[in-house]
Amino acid sequence: MNGSELLHYGVYFLLTLALSTLFSMGGVGAAIVLVPTFTMMGMPLNLAKAIGLFINSASTITASVMNFFRGVLDVGFAMPLVISILLATPVGAWLSQYVQKEVVEWILVAFLLVSALLLIFSHRETKVVYDKAWILYLIGGSVGLVSGMIGVGGGSLIMPLLILLGFDAKKAAYAISFVIPFSSLGGFATYLSFVHMDWIMLGVVTVAAIMGGYIGDRIMHYNLTPGQVKKLIAVLLLLLSAKMVMKLLHINV
Repeated sequence: MNGSELLHYGVYFLLTLALSTLFSMGGVGAAIVLVPTFTMMGMPLNLAKAIGLFINSASTITASVMNFFRGVLDVGFAMPLVISILLATPVGAWLSQYVQKEVVEWILVAFLLVSALLLIFSHRETKVVYDKAWILYLIGGSVGLVSGMIGVGGGSLIMPLLILLGFDAKKAAYAISFVIPFSSLGGFATYLSFVHMDWIMLGVVTVAAIMGGYIGDRIMHYNLTPGQVKKLIAVLLLLLSAKMVMKLLHINV
């Protein structure tokens, strides 16, 4: 590996480490921001989606293991989400090869905007908790279908939806960290069937994602409130969606 290649992989490592740390603070994977970022850096869209799904799993598995041993993970609550998103995500990933690249990118922009707005405005006071299993199955299935198509884990959309239903933000974050690996690995396996994988890149960013998942989870658990992290992530998603819209509309600043 020459100096140019080392620099190339080093940039992706540092970028993934920083964003995985940030998004792990909110209990969600970083694929929602890494996929469009990698694409804007020149990586093919389907390769970026496949790598994004895998490193989403890496960072959130780290957080889930830590949460399990702390006794804060409610596995029973998370299971309807796990089952529905596990079934729906590979279907969305398979469908993506029949949808035009620009359409997928516009869907990703919409996903970023909706996620950011839900994070900003999901301040419903907890008077009633809608904890019926069919609602969790519906959320997991619909988010899994869309997230499989655009190559993200879906946690940044599930979290505000759960908060709107009345669930505690930290309980939702712990559950989502547990759900995302199931959805992301299913989608990743589907993308491998039609994407030429850069295995060195996958290894480099996976190490960065595991480190980011560990660091971010510790910061969230001991130093920050979920509200502070939600606002930070929402601002980042809005900036990224604005950048993607400018690219799609061929606006140069």
